[in-house]
Amino acid sequence: MMYANKRLVDPAAWLLALLFPTLLILGDAHAAAEIERGINEYADTSQSHLKSPDDPPAVVRVSSSTADHAEFKELQGPFGSGPEVTKACLGCHNEAGHQFMKGIHWTWEYQHPVTGQTLGKKHLVNNFCTNARGNEGMCAQCHAGYGWKDDSFDFSDQGNIDCLVCHDATGSYYRTPNSQGNAACSVMFEGKQPIDWAKVAQSVALPDRSNCGTCHFYGGGGDGVKHGDMDSSLKHPDKALDVHMDAQGLNFSCTECHQGEGHQWSGSRYNMDAKDSEGTGKPGQRRQVATCESCHGDTPHPGNNLKAVKLNGHTDRVACQTCHIPTFARGGVATKTDWDWRTAGKLKDGEGFKLKEYTQGNGEHRATYKSIKGDFKYGENLKPSYAWFDGVMNYTTIDTKFDPQAGPVKINSFNGAYDDPASRIWPFKQMHTTQPYDKGNNTLVYMHLWGDDPDSFWGNYDFGRAIKVGMERNGKPYSGEHGFIDTVSYWPITHMVAPKEQALACAECHAKEGRLSELNGFYMPGRDGFGWLDILGYMAVIGALLVALGHGMVRIVMCKKRVTEHCKDGE
Repeated sequence: MMYANKRLVDPAAWLLALLFPTLLILGDAHAAAEIERGINEYADTSQSHLKSPDDPPAVVRVSSSTADHAEFKELQGPFGSGPEVTKACLGCHNEAGHQFMKGIHWTWEYQHPVTGQTLGKKHLVNNFCTNARGNEGMCAQCHAGYGWKDDSFDFSDQGNIDCLVCHDATGSYYRTPNSQGNAACSVMFEGKQPIDWAKVAQSVALPDRSNCGTCHFYGGGGDGVKHGDMDSSLKHPDKALDVHMDAQGLNFSCTECHQGEGHQWSGSRYNMDAKDSEGTGKPGQRRQVATCESCHGDTPHPGNNLKAVKLNGHTDRVACQTCHIPTFARGGVATKTDWDWRTAGKLKDGEGFKLKEYTQGNGEHRATYKSIKGDFKYGENLKPSYAWFDGVMNYTTIDTKFDPQAGPVKINSFNGAYDDPASRIWPFKQMHTTQPYDKGNNTLVYMHLWGDDPDSFWGNYDFGRAIKVGMERNGKPYSGEHGFIDTVSYWPITHMVAPKEQALACAECHAKEGRLSELNGFYMPGRDGFGWLDILGYMAVIGALLVALGHGMVRIVMCKKRVTEHCKDGE
């Protein structure tokens, strides 16, 4: 399901086919022309708040607030930095800081109530950029605070909170890394206009999709890289992409479903509500959940006809997303499906480079190789994988030991089974990565990626040094010998809800080679068979059809006989 965008009907494709041998010869020259320094995919987020793609950054989003912040004397400035704006905000919103500092957007830490694991970006390893721990100078660019670059960051100081990243309505606000990177990354944010702090502070509004998307659309190293169902196409989607976020329709913001109180929002990939059995309620009434059922109930298909009854009979075993999100990454933005760190570190003329050899649906070119990260593969309009899921996930942490011969290491694994009443069939994106690990201790590793020093990988391209320093600085044992291992992570798909006309047809699952063909342990009509029992069933059906046919024929004959007799009597 991973493919490049090739239009066979395009005459240019035929020309490319004819010129293919020549293109092979010129491949090195083409690669040289594609050399670019830096990792500028991160810089795209600075324009993410605009009302429409054609709006200039000066356009301010219309606010429905009952207060005009431009009239507040506290916000007239001048301001020289974000923390100065935060101080002014908290002067009036004097409970906001206390509330916000209790949430995961601030702590980057989560204590799982079921598994007991300590999770959150502050601790976890992943199979994208591998770890935020020790790389906060770059990664904490998506932390809702100012200045987190190492362990000296003060989580108790409300002045470090970034109010604007969630509430800016101008589209001119942007975040930069909290510390200096090596030359390989130094070109980021060059040429950006200085932030007009007073103007931004006076133009705040409730968060919309682009505010949340500043981080959530670009996680993992670029637009759409991580989740597959969240990317920049959701800033201004049409109905075909998402019926709830349709810019010309319902136009839901993220907080329409991810309700919350006191700066705490519902919905978490660490501990999901895979099956909501607590009843219905419109958004705004049940603030502790972000489920389909909280609005649509557990009998969402209207009517008393057989089809509606049958569809509603599926909701206790099949997640709404399974039928109503037939494919993901379908807004013209590709998602990453494979990452190979082994090839990182190649240089041209002594410098790192990137190759852009994938053209996604919206026409933009994506990097298929970066010296700082290795090789990538992408996909669009992908069918999810499916599994039984009860909402509880277990994570492979930096302390987890595994058997390298046992197959791919699961970065996260989920609970769920067909005979578990709390489980339903859910759709997932699978991410495959070949990444470094400690061969002596059989654990994953922290890598020191970001920094203006000789040990950071994004500059020296030395895995051994980057791993050694990353582990030592975080107090983790390292054997001194690294290798590479396959890993896989699973990302529940819950956005990009298609119109009901595009929902999966019954035959897409109830078929021998249907979407659920790999789910075992239960009987599914149309997919499974029981040999002689099926034969008896077919015979019964055929027998019933023959009886019905015979009965019909008898009635036809008898009817004709009565008509004939009636005609004779009439004579």
